[in-house]
Amino acid sequence: MTQRRESEELLENGELTVLGRIRSASNATFLCEASSGGDADGPTAHCVYKPVAGEQPLWDFPDGTLAGRELATYLVSAALGWNIVPHTVIRDGPAGPGMCQLWVDQPGDSLDEDTAQETLDLVDLCPADLLPAGYLPVLRAQDYAGEDVLLIHADDPRLRLMAVFDVLVNNADRKGGHILHSVDDEVFGVDHGLCLHVEDKLRTVLWGWAGKPIEDEVLQSVAGLVDELRGELADTLAEHITRAEVAALRDRARAMLEVPVMPTPDRRRPIPWPAF
Repeated sequence: MTQRRESEELLENGELTVLGRIRSASNATFLCEASSGGDADGPTAHCVYKPVAGEQPLWDFPDGTLAGRELATYLVSAALGWNIVPHTVIRDGPAGPGMCQLWVDQPGDSLDEDTAQETLDLVDLCPADLLPAGYLPVLRAQDYAGEDVLLIHADDPRLRLMAVFDVLVNNADRKGGHILHSVDDEVFGVDHGLCLHVEDKLRTVLWGWAGKPIEDEVLQSVAGLVDELRGELADTLAEHITRAEVAALRDRARAMLEVPVMPTPDRRRPIPWPAF
């Protein structure tokens, strides 16, 4: 068994112990350790646990639960074969049923302060007249000191795939802080509670490819998703989101195949706030 699969099994069936609360989250969110129980030297896996009981009701996402939307978004990622969302389940925990998702270890967590200041994140800010090589501009703004800055993101194929994914799942909250660069050099997206609405709610910091064509290889995966949404996947998703939202997902995928071009930010509030 691979280490990843072992961690996934612990996430699904292990005993959860709360290590601490993640205070920056708007809903109750905990860092937990999943273990086999009874064996102090046994394998463990860290995870994020968001109990349904700790969710704040949202008037614009009234149906189902945020946990259900997070799981549904993971299932779409898995169906596409893109591995964008970390392994996610809904299960019982210390505060009742909730979403559990494998923790992503990031190299920046262990960098010293001087090194961290010299390293640009995948989504970052830079002086308005100094766009770094390998980055794309999103918008020009002013920082708290009144200096002109650019919101930028890396011109990275993994981010480009995430941008396509966000169009499909209609992500209303793709902030820079919801994009994680792992110690294994993988890129994951997290915090998908505001996804899969029937109305157009796309808000993202990943606008660098607006108006650009979508690659054929990516479209092949999208076509496969359309096929899967004719069968069991649609029924599975309907356990967590409405049938209308499942149909809207299928319609967005079909529309992407018909017009394989990334959308442009010509809608109201195209970027989530805060952006990080």
